[in-house]
Amino acid sequence: MPHPEIGLIQVNGRDDALGSITQDEDRVEVYPIENGCLVEPRFLLDCHLGRLTAHLRMLGFDCLYQNDFDDSNMAEIVHQDGRILLTRDRRLLMRKVILHGYCLRSLDSLKQVAEVIQRFELRDKIRPFHRCLRCNHPLELVDKDAILSRLEPLTKQYFDEFHICPACGQIYWKGSHYARMQNLIGQIAAEFEDGRKNITPKSKSEI
Repeated sequence: MPHPEIGLIQVNGRDDALGSITQDEDRVEVYPIENGCLVEPRFLLDCHLGRLTAHLRMLGFDCLYQNDFDDSNMAEIVHQDGRILLTRDRRLLMRKVILHGYCLRSLDSLKQVAEVIQRFELRDKIRPFHRCLRCNHPLELVDKDAILSRLEPLTKQYFDEFHICPACGQIYWKGSHYARMQNLIGQIAAEFEDGRKNITPKSKSEI
């Protein structure tokens, strides 16, 4: 079990730490950490999780991702920025500098989203269409006249509400892609509810 997933440790009924040395016949109880983030979550995703990154950004979560980060880069970023590492690489999570992280169990991106929402208790923090899907920056409302020259004729005719990413300049509006994204959010919500139903409480001895 990677140490970022370990919460309370008790040796012979007393609170202890990972660095302690146990003796023969000691009783060691390891409890899962209750929640990996007590404030607004900020994630770093490894290079194999591009689709999960897009899904989490769509839900409004701060997700740093580059497909050319190596393990050393990610460990340093997590250490310096206090981000939560999401990965399927258990060995990466075992680096001492990584304090907060989660090892995803599923290979399916929708199930992975449900895992993250459940693991970090994010249901009430979802803010769809709040971040740029390309660069992760928060979006801002923009007046239609200010971007009129960048719009296609049919977009000019049928849409009046627009958002823009102040970092990369990408423009967003509620076109056909918006309906597809809403449908995807519905699928993610369904995966989350199914995941909750399938989870049975475990005692500390089963973890």
